[in-house]
Amino acid sequence: MGGMVSASALAIVTVDSPKAAVLRRKARPVGKVTRDVQRLIEQMLVTMHEAHGLGLAAPQVGEGVRVFVAEVDGRTIALVDPEVVRREGEEVATEACLSIPGVIGDVPRAASVTVRGKNRRGRRVTIEAEGLLARVLQHEIDHLDGVLFLDRVRDRATIRILTPDEDASAPPAE
Repeated sequence: MGGMVSASALAIVTVDSPKAAVLRRKARPVGKVTRDVQRLIEQMLVTMHEAHGLGLAAPQVGEGVRVFVAEVDGRTIALVDPEVVRREGEEVATEACLSIPGVIGDVPRAASVTVRGKNRRGRRVTIEAEGLLARVLQHEIDHLDGVLFLDRVRDRATIRILTPDEDASAPPAE
């Protein structure tokens, strides 16, 4: 790590913040992975860890570009210009979101997905995922399209506002 400037956390944009409009816009493709994009990825990873999140998309830190980071079961992923190329099956599970603090809801998602994009070195990668990782990847790519998890809730009765006590034991947010 010698000589490297450590990345600092960024502010997370929430639905009630003045910058909330960025959460509803379709993010722009990045194209070339530059040093600035790599720096953004590093800052997003720090931000996600500090917030105890499973994933974080660039619009959630006010950047309207197609980049997200995720960490599930010890596997860290950073994807640039990702796209879902295959979806299979369906599972419903409870989700939360760093941009919608204190709210959870049950969201149907594909049970398994194949996602293509570029890694932080700009190399094309393909990720095959199922279960929680598949869910996180879909949640983050939704952010890049201006879609929030509450938009995907089928049964509105499953949406709950958590009390501060419950919030501490809630599922990790994305």
